[in-house]
Amino acid sequence: MENYKKGFIEFLVKSGALKFGEFTLKSGRVSPYFINTGMFKDGDGITKLASYYAQAIKKEFGENFDVLYGPAYKGIPLCVSTIIELSRLGINKGYSFNRKEAKDHGEGGQIVGAALDENKEIVIIDDVITAGTAVKETIDVLKKNGNPKIKGIIISVNRKEKGIGEKSAIQELQETLGVRILSIIDFDEITNYLHNREIDGKIYLDDNLHSQMIEYKQKYGV
Repeated sequence: MENYKKGFIEFLVKSGALKFGEFTLKSGRVSPYFINTGMFKDGDGITKLASYYAQAIKKEFGENFDVLYGPAYKGIPLCVSTIIELSRLGINKGYSFNRKEAKDHGEGGQIVGAALDENKEIVIIDDVITAGTAVKETIDVLKKNGNPKIKGIIISVNRKEKGIGEKSAIQELQETLGVRILSIIDFDEITNYLHNREIDGKIYLDDNLHSQMIEYKQKYGV
């Protein structure tokens, strides 16, 4: 596993963004773990989070894209902070995000930042993908605003869970939309890396919790 992935997992548990216990999800499933990257609300937190996104984007896409795009609203701070971290890695690209409502005065339009057109190749950045509704809405917005080529979508964590059928929402979206969806880390990487590993004198995933994670995967995983 790449060092940035290990660093991201440790960052999540030490900051409390990744918790183990018993959590009821929107789907009604009772999960032994919960991830909330939306809790990074200060400069240090969002900078560190963006640095891991930037490292993942560099590994997966290199410089082979033109614009990093963040869907309103959660994608906006992720997009702006990550584009700064990418520039520190020597990758200087444009960034864009959308307004929820198109501006009807001044320069007008719905897109803020780098202009988008059919010749631009973009990477979409977001926190998570659940049912995929938000992704479809984002692609509809992009089709109406320049219709750029989507190189891929990068999210923080892939839970690798079944959707309605036997495939995950991510797998279904990739097949339906023909777009690569990548994550900084996934369920298996979290489970394998943290099992009985001591971080700052604490074990976050002991044998008991690890067993619960495996049982959850056997029931809902893909």
